[in-house]
Amino acid sequence: MHRPVLLAEVLDALDVKSDGIYVDCTFGRGGHSRAILERLGEGGRLLALDCDLDAVRAAEAVDDVRLTIRHASFGRVAEVAREVGVHAVDGMLLDLGVSSPQLEDPQRGFSFRLDGPLDMRMDVSRGMTASQWLATASETEIGEVIRTYGEERFAGQIARAIVAARSGGVVDTTRKLAQIVGKAVRTREPGQDPATRTFQALRIFLNQELEELSLALASALDLLKAGGRLAVISFHSLEDRIVKRFMRDNSQPPALPKGLAVRESERPRPKLRLVGKPVRPSAREVAENPRSRSAILRVAERLASQEAPA
Repeated sequence: MHRPVLLAEVLDALDVKSDGIYVDCTFGRGGHSRAILERLGEGGRLLALDCDLDAVRAAEAVDDVRLTIRHASFGRVAEVAREVGVHAVDGMLLDLGVSSPQLEDPQRGFSFRLDGPLDMRMDVSRGMTASQWLATASETEIGEVIRTYGEERFAGQIARAIVAARSGGVVDTTRKLAQIVGKAVRTREPGQDPATRTFQALRIFLNQELEELSLALASALDLLKAGGRLAVISFHSLEDRIVKRFMRDNSQPPALPKGLAVRESERPRPKLRLVGKPVRPSAREVAENPRSRSAILRVAERLASQEAPA
């Protein structure tokens, strides 16, 4: 059973209005979406996206005319919104990372704890699998991906081990890859499997998750009404760094050329206002749902073009 992370905190952050229009960019199994629908009135509307076909099927089973579901990556949110006639929204949610059903399905290849095909695609209808990419990428490319997206200090050793192993056959299962990494990484932080960072890196790279995130954040500036809220849940430092920088930069006035004389009324205004401090799960939520332990929620509000932050 997938538990939506920081559910109450997300609902408070979005400040759901009865007749509002909202976007859940990462439907998953619909925990956040269902809670938003419970707060919407008959005139409200929720657009949900997901690039995972299983998630789309789960959304299609929800019998609610206020819900519109589309099979698409969250980086395409602005395009999808236009296609369904949505031009301005009251709130937008991004719940990043992998859902429990994805991790617990061995056929998806996301978890090193369950043996299965080394796939790792969020959208199984397109793109290369992790196994296909590892079979063709150079040692340098593999090392760069693991170092960049996994922040793995043993990236070079792991890349060499993968290239050496594939000479004896295709690295086509999660168990094979985890064993290769385990032999290449001799030390690791207490409680962390040696394969954790490598699996994370390959998943983020193959699904272009950071690029999709940047596109979605930029789209929020165009889609949100004045007063509309953007809520983003991140699960690791690479994601959170992008979200933090985006919200910080857009909550400050754009920089002007040095020495340029401008009237106060003509000065560019920031586009966002930060709402509260970053929120993390309570000890109780972490105890009930250990996968929530690394989650962090950041919230920002869209300002009118002439409005200054409070």
